[in-house]
Amino acid sequence: PMDYIPQYIDGKWKPETIHYPDPCLEDILKETYGVMVYQEQVMQVAQKIAGFSLGGADMLRRAMGKKKLEVLMGKKKEFIEGALKQGFTEEHAGEIFEIMVPFAGYGFNKSHAAAYSVVAYRTGWLKANRPAEFMAANLTNEITSTDTLPEYIEEARRMGIPVDPPDVNRSDAIFDVVDGHIVFGLKGIKGMGDAAARAIVSEREENGPFKDFMDFVDRISQKTEDNKRLVNNKAIEVLIKTGAFDNLGQNRPTLLANLEKVVAYCDKMHSGGEFGQASLFEESGEKEFSDYVFEQVEDTTKMDKLNMEKELIGCYVSGHPLDDYRKAAEHATLNAKNMEREARYALAEKEARDATGANSWQNRNAGKEYIALGMITELRTITTKKGDQMAFARMQDFHGNIDLTFFPKTWGTLLNQVHADGVFAFKGKIDASRGIEQASLIVDSIEDLDALQTRAIQELHIQMDGGFTDERQIFDLKEFLFGNTGNCAVYFHVNTAGNAYTVKANTQLSAPSTQEFIRTLNGMPFVRDVWTA
Repeated sequence: PMDYIPQYIDGKWKPETIHYPDPCLEDILKETYGVMVYQEQVMQVAQKIAGFSLGGADMLRRAMGKKKLEVLMGKKKEFIEGALKQGFTEEHAGEIFEIMVPFAGYGFNKSHAAAYSVVAYRTGWLKANRPAEFMAANLTNEITSTDTLPEYIEEARRMGIPVDPPDVNRSDAIFDVVDGHIVFGLKGIKGMGDAAARAIVSEREENGPFKDFMDFVDRISQKTEDNKRLVNNKAIEVLIKTGAFDNLGQNRPTLLANLEKVVAYCDKMHSGGEFGQASLFEESGEKEFSDYVFEQVEDTTKMDKLNMEKELIGCYVSGHPLDDYRKAAEHATLNAKNMEREARYALAEKEARDATGANSWQNRNAGKEYIALGMITELRTITTKKGDQMAFARMQDFHGNIDLTFFPKTWGTLLNQVHADGVFAFKGKIDASRGIEQASLIVDSIEDLDALQTRAIQELHIQMDGGFTDERQIFDLKEFLFGNTGNCAVYFHVNTAGNAYTVKANTQLSAPSTQEFIRTLNGMPFVRDVWTA
């Protein structure tokens, strides 16, 4: 369990801090500094303290892992009875049992834990030292997943790694790294089979890059034994729509309009050689076929291109509908990535208020407002029992989707402004009453996108007094900061061992700059001063 990680670290670096639930458990827990880490340790403790058999200890471990209260209480009674026979007091046995419960729920067997730690270290090393290759490998693992692929692409871009759309001259069948860029894998396009993708890559590797669209069609016109082309018209069409020929001189609408004629032209050129026919113009140097002339079509809009990509790839790659609003999105305090976390806080606040009405830190966030920015992808209206109109919508941002609810009063003022495919910034409150997975933003008003776009990013600085020695001492501060989201990056100033350090918090942590928030923060333990910049 994460709460015990500091104890484990202290035990490693400061052996004098190691303590055991009971002295007789030292042999079992010595290698892990007094902390239960492995399932085998939980079972050994049950054997040592309560005299359980190996089979009985395993049954106890399973019961603890499933966390079924009625089963667990029965096992606790059995454990205490066994411990009394071993000479332990009922109180001490109960304390040891309660210590064991969280470890049994989070522990692995020792061999499994060792393998996990090796994998965790290796993947951590790869992400730190070979970030482009690491993210390309992860994208390949998710190449057919429309849910996680956009998230991985956005993570790569957040790390400063460009992710380029499909390109017949740069793409491999899977995601690959070319000149520091991740290039989309051809197999990730709907309608592109494995054989077609590999045929394109193989032809390019054997005979060099494709010079233009005509050269591409000409060179991949080879057929299988059953007279079918490895790369058929459908596969070429999806390559066009996803931008795989964008760097070869013709726009997408022009290539789509000429596709069948180009294929027929290339087939006709190949037919003579296929049947052993000699060309009448072979000795004269004259061309047997005149050059193909493309019928030009006006290029389509950026949004149309992005929509084609979304349809065939499952996400936007060459750009994003919100690209022009990236600065404004930085000021959004709610997005699809932190929606679940904020919904949990909202639900915890509601439950605490309903149960006790106590003025807990969560209740200080009652009525907390958020700003969410994105493009409306779905919109539907309904008529209430009172005959009023209200609306439900889904908004897409850089990280995923957020559900929106417009109650009648709000919808009455916004219905002429809000529409599908439009980009908006909404202010409102989170409703998690139907559960975390169905949480939505209750919209109160629309924010000015231009104002968000030009607003200066602020910084919130927190000077710590350095009097804490354990992370658990600043748990309330941590929870308070994560429970309030704003547009300020957070910096901690800590003086330790005679040196002053400034630590920037993870980008997932942002804070508001309201006077009320700063006043509350200033009054928390171990906080000496708070200021904005």
